[in-house]
Amino acid sequence: MTVTGVAESRVPAPSTAPERRSVAPAQEKVFGTVAHAVLILWSLVVVLPLLWTLMTSFKTTSQIFSSPFTLPTSLNVVNYVNAWTTAGIGSAFLNTVIVVGSALVLVMILGAMCAYVLARFDFPGNRLVYYAMLAGLTFPIFLAIVPLFFTLKNFGLLNTLPGLILTYVAFALPFTVFFLFAFFKALPDEISEAAALDGAGEWKTFFLVMLPMAKNGLTSVLIFNFLGLWNQFLIPVALNTNVKNYVLSQRMASFASQAGYAVDFGALFAAVVITVAPVLVVYILFQRQLQGSVSQGTSK
Repeated sequence: MTVTGVAESRVPAPSTAPERRSVAPAQEKVFGTVAHAVLILWSLVVVLPLLWTLMTSFKTTSQIFSSPFTLPTSLNVVNYVNAWTTAGIGSAFLNTVIVVGSALVLVMILGAMCAYVLARFDFPGNRLVYYAMLAGLTFPIFLAIVPLFFTLKNFGLLNTLPGLILTYVAFALPFTVFFLFAFFKALPDEISEAAALDGAGEWKTFFLVMLPMAKNGLTSVLIFNFLGLWNQFLIPVALNTNVKNYVLSQRMASFASQAGYAVDFGALFAAVVITVAPVLVVYILFQRQLQGSVSQGTSK
């Protein structure tokens, strides 16, 4: 074999790496296009009914049936007045704020304290209590309706707002503990030890040091609990039959079915807007904290 032949045999074959690099961006571009198309479609599915409901809330009943998809001729705020006063949405809104607000305060305090103790302290029965909380997440609420009914009746709390508040707290507590457990578990021990060296007791360390560090987790679980409790229907229907103590979900169901086809649909759609608006406002105000907690949880 000649020297030229040896040199030619040692020349490497042309690489296909540039071709592979060109194929990968093409696949990513196709995937990104499809993903954006799906997200746009999903956004339209969610947003368009909300916009239609808002638009319809300013129409009269005759306008709704004659031209359901046209813009209202005028901003008929009378529908909101009728929904708030005549349909009783105002009193139900106040009851809902009292019940959900009180339940959230209690469940956040109790849930944060319970999660902190389970995550930071070792004691006999620690895991048993934690697994009992997890078991509460798997227990269907409709199976507890009958025991809850008789328990509240025996304590004189049936058909009362305090009884509904306590039930909401018991309903939301397992999820709160489960969600906050990981946040408190991930906090470094050096921080609590430094607080102890500075003379802080357990209560001061929890409320002034550890609790603020779990702010993202607290905000997220607050939003989730608010959504779940604000839209709760089965519990109040079964345990709160007093019309004066109706919450929004009960009042909406009663308003929609009270007179069959004689319902004031303009006021009904206005009531829907009143019911949905607080949920949207809460999510818009706290969406950054919610996204921060999700990214923080994934990084752990």
